[in-house]
Parts: sequence; C-alpha cells; structure tokens
Amino acid sequence: MLSPSAPAEAIAALRDLLASPKRCAIVTHYNPDGDAVGSSLGLLHVLRAAGHDARVLLPNTPPSFLQWLPGYTECIAFDRKGEEALSVIRNSEVLFCLDFNRTDRVGGLEQAVKDAPLRVLIDHHQDPDPLARITFSDTEACATSQMVVDIVHALGLGEHIGANAATCLYTGIVTDSGSFRFGSTTSHTMRVAADLMDRGVRITQVHESIMDDNRESRLKLLGFTLNERMEVHPELDTAIIALSLADLKRFSFQAGDTEGFVNYGLSIRGIRLAAFFMERPDMVKVSLRSKGDLAVDRFVNEHFNGGGHRNAAGGQSKESLKDAVARFRSLLPAFIAAHPA
Repeated sequence: MLSPSAPAEAIAALRDLLASPKRCAIVTHYNPDGDAVGSSLGLLHVLRAAGHDARVLLPNTPPSFLQWLPGYTECIAFDRKGEEALSVIRNSEVLFCLDFNRTDRVGGLEQAVKDAPLRVLIDHHQDPDPLARITFSDTEACATSQMVVDIVHALGLGEHIGANAATCLYTGIVTDSGSFRFGSTTSHTMRVAADLMDRGVRITQVHESIMDDNRESRLKLLGFTLNERMEVHPELDTAIIALSLADLKRFSFQAGDTEGFVNYGLSIRGIRLAAFFMERPDMVKVSLRSKGDLAVDRFVNEHFNGGGHRNAAGGQSKESLKDAVARFRSLLPAFIAAHPA
C-alpha cells in the first residue's frame, strides 16, 4: 500500500520520467534547514546511484552544523556561486523542488526555477502553489525527508538508499520532527527512521553534529536572549523574544545561531504560543511555534507574509523591529481569544 506521500499516479509519472538517465537539479528554500539540506542531499545520492546526473542548488549557505552532511561539499550555493547555480538549473532536464511550496521561497533562484520546463515538487507545507508538472504534497508528513524515503521506495529504488543517503534523510527527519517529539511524528516516521538506521546511520554522529557543536558565543547569546529579551505574558499564554541587529552583533552572530531559540518560550509551563522576532538588515524575521489547535500558519500568512505548518510557521515584516513586535502584540488578544485552551 502506497504512503500518502507517494500517490500512485504521481509515482507512475515520475517512474516514466526517470526511466532513462536525466540531468537533474535539486533546489530547496532560502535559509535551508536540516530537512531542506537533508532531503536534497538524500535524493541526490539516490538519483546518482540510479544512474542520473544530479546536483543540489542552495539559495544561500546553510548553517555550519549542517555542512558535515555527506555530499554537502558538492552543493552550489547561489550566494557564493550565483552564475554556476543558475547555469545548472537552466541546463537541467528535471528540476526537483524540495521542502517549499512557493517559488518566492528560493531567493535569487526564483526566476530560473520559474523558467525550468519540467518541475517535480516534493513538499509537506500547507497550500502548495501549482508550480510543478508532478506534485507530491503530504501535509501530514513530519518532514520532506520522510516523503523522499516513501517516494524512493515506491519507485522501486530503495536499494539505492545507502549509508550516505540514509544519513542525510535521517538528519532531515530528526530536525523537522524536533527529535521525534512534535505531533507530526507518527509510527510510520519511526519505522522510516529505523529503516534508515539499518542502512548505516550513526545516530550518535547525527545528533552530536547538529545539537552539540555550539560556539561559546552562541551559548552566551542564548543566555542573554532568555534573560534580557524574553517577555512572558501568562494571561495570553504567550512568550515573545525579540533580538536586534545590535544584540546579534554583540555576540558575533553567525547563520544558524538562533536555531531553536523560539522553542524555549514554548517550553514554559502554561505557554501555548511562542514568538521570535529577529532583526535583519532588510527585514524582520518572524517565527511562531504553538501547541494544540492554536494554528499559527494561518495567522502568519494573514499578518506577516509567511506560512508553514499549524504549529510551526514563519514570516517577515518590512517594519522596524519595534513596530513589528508592537503589531504582533496588538493582534495577540483577539487571536488567543479565538482559540481558547
């Protein structure tokens, strides 16, 4: 029986497409996280083992704690090698779009993605745009990496999931499932993870590489954030964190340093909603996390030009940091009142 991640009609179309060797490009979203990089590299290894020419394109360089993944050194990041990245997409016969559902999520690669004649979408976010000829969309899947595993097996290519592919895909599942603690984790997720372990994943290496590789300055930034920049509003079941550019500079910020910060607010007893605002030179990044039926994806779509999942979503604002936080506070009472605990 096929998983919802691998519907029969889409599998048949992709199987026909890959019946002969193809030049494949794989692209994922801007600010790629563990699932974005893991699913892309996992698919890369499988496609190459199956006889295809495959390359991974990243809109920008991911954080250092993902750069150990097998195959990462061959990735082409647009922020470092822009023309080469565009050239690979333009010369590809098949463009795989992984872990995003709108072309505006790929930064400077957007036009090249739009111009690609044959796109295959593999994604688990809500409300995907009709951007691909072949679409795999499963909003119940905990990670795009889990979907890739399902699709590969449905194609009859499971034998090509070797240790390197398994390590990348397991990493994607671990990061997007919150180490298997989020509600999107199912018994199927655990079976997929077990299968990947049987294929050579060293789980200690994965967890240490993504969770135990902190710089001293990152831990000091975390301490400062929780002590000086977190507001708790128990009457609204909400915790808010806001970091300015000055805050980040003070602690020698590097990409990925604030990964997971928003979850600390959600870990407070009685808190159902955590909001994280981070100032960037061109915008304010907004990250929301919630518990239960408090749907933050719709909220962030309506008010902060973003989206995601019911309990984990992100967006942005062109306002100042102060104004973005103030607007969020003004919207908060009505939002919480509409979703009583």
